[in-house]
Amino acid sequence: MDYYSILGVPKDASDKDLKSAYKKASMQHHPDRGGNEETFKQINEAYSTLKDPHKRGMYDHQQNGGGQPRMNANSFEQNFGAGFEDIFSSMFGGNPHMQQRRQRRNRDIQLHYKLNLEDCFTGKMLNLQYTLPSGRQEQVEVRIPAGVQSGDNVRIDGWGDDSIPNIPRGNLLVNISVMKSKGWDVHGLDLLYSVNVSVIDLILGCHVIINSPERKMVNVKIPKGTNPETTFSINGYGLPDNRSGRRGSIFVKVKGVTPTVTDEILEHQIKALKEKIEK
Repeated sequence: MDYYSILGVPKDASDKDLKSAYKKASMQHHPDRGGNEETFKQINEAYSTLKDPHKRGMYDHQQNGGGQPRMNANSFEQNFGAGFEDIFSSMFGGNPHMQQRRQRRNRDIQLHYKLNLEDCFTGKMLNLQYTLPSGRQEQVEVRIPAGVQSGDNVRIDGWGDDSIPNIPRGNLLVNISVMKSKGWDVHGLDLLYSVNVSVIDLILGCHVIINSPERKMVNVKIPKGTNPETTFSINGYGLPDNRSGRRGSIFVKVKGVTPTVTDEILEHQIKALKEKIEK
């Protein structure tokens, strides 16, 4: 399986390129959007491997058909697995520190959740119900933090598969897809919005009040003589980043609209304005 081809990136892709490609592919092939579930699993598997420098290095080495890499204790365990360690332990009593470090656990379980754009600002508490591979029903409360983005996984330790006894449970991974809000587009941490403004207001200047997804009223000043399709930025009103703490921006594009004039007095006033502008 070629992980780079699955994500559609070159082999020298940066971490930023990988994340961007993963978000695009996961949104395109998400089962909730009509995508193929097997393809979606491959996309997650590819990104999980390539985003980890160690896993990516091992994968690249295997794909290149090179000789066996020089092994330290960690790489030896990764290649030969816990089975060799069990034999070693049974013969010599084992190393308790190594056993603790290499303790196996059950598989992780991944769920998918569609989050409203508005909840990205405040976070949300979920009460999730899901079925374990054993068929047993499980229920857990999950706090989705503010600042999550599409493609992010919220991990809840110890709430995954428990099929194999005597080893720890896997983890629960909640994969987030941020839904569009009416009129708003999301690009990373930035929000894009289009607003219709009368060409008269574009000529004379005006103020436009926008109700943001954060439920805040944003005042956008439109200067005199603004051209249609002009975009204004309002810094610090975009989505929050729970990693860096910074905020994105809101970009507002104004679209000129020609008003319908039915009042004769208003029509004369507009003509007079036109003549004044043309002088």
